[in-house]
Amino acid sequence: MSNFRNIPPAGLIVIAVIGALFVLAVILLLYVHMRYRLLSLGASGQGEEGRGFRGALLKEYVAAYKKYGRDVNTPAIITDVISARLSGLLLCERFLNNAVSLFVTLGLFGTFLGLSLSVASLTELIGLSNTEEWLSVLDSVGGGLMSALSGMGVAFYTSLVGAGCSILLTVLRTIFSPQAQREKLETRLELWLDMEVAPGLATDAAKDDAQLVRQMIEAMKTASGEVSRALNGACASFGRATEANRASLQTFDGTVEKFNGGVHDFGEVDYNLRGTVERLDLAVRDLSAAMREINRRMEGAGK
Repeated sequence: MSNFRNIPPAGLIVIAVIGALFVLAVILLLYVHMRYRLLSLGASGQGEEGRGFRGALLKEYVAAYKKYGRDVNTPAIITDVISARLSGLLLCERFLNNAVSLFVTLGLFGTFLGLSLSVASLTELIGLSNTEEWLSVLDSVGGGLMSALSGMGVAFYTSLVGAGCSILLTVLRTIFSPQAQREKLETRLELWLDMEVAPGLATDAAKDDAQLVRQMIEAMKTASGEVSRALNGACASFGRATEANRASLQTFDGTVEKFNGGVHDFGEVDYNLRGTVERLDLAVRDLSAAMREINRRMEGAGK
């Protein structure tokens, strides 16, 4: 304990972080191991743990089996449901997989931190040796060496704690392996689905070539019925559109007939106006001739 008292606060912080992460990793390791074990017992019918998980898995499997039959990919369905329903356990498992290297990395970080403190203390001590007050600071040489050695202590202690935690967690992961428990869970779930659930399920998938041909014929009949209904609907829509267009055409024909009648009346007016203008022109010509004749007679009488 006296050695730890001489360690600078930065080194103590690194060691405390490594210790806290180690405790967290051990707790998560035991929790994940027990959860997978209870789920495995529930999958084999020996426990009530994970009813919601089994219900979601069963729902996905029944839907896939009805569509694909014996060709259903059971492991893929199990992996997908585990990823969706047990994402927290998978996250803890990934943390445990990286915790060993994390402890070693933190230990190396403490090593470099301690070496940096030692180098700084030695540099300061050597800098004092080049001054004229060297004799007066000889008493502080011991303190400077202790400071440098405390930095080396940070380097060694953090590396020791990080490596020790890494070794302990590796041993615990070997004994309580979450991955092995998860693989055991997946195996039991696959056996449960294929051996107990699948035989009692109905499927739309064909079991032989004859049934496949019959399903194809039924599918073609269904498709032809859908096409016939679609064509009938299209014909009915076309008929309604034709009736609407016919009414529009009748209205247009009436408008055209009215326009033609107006044009005919305008032609008659134009014809009558033209005759009137021609008669007026003849009358003006006659009037002009009569005026010229009267003018000649008046000129002859004046002579």
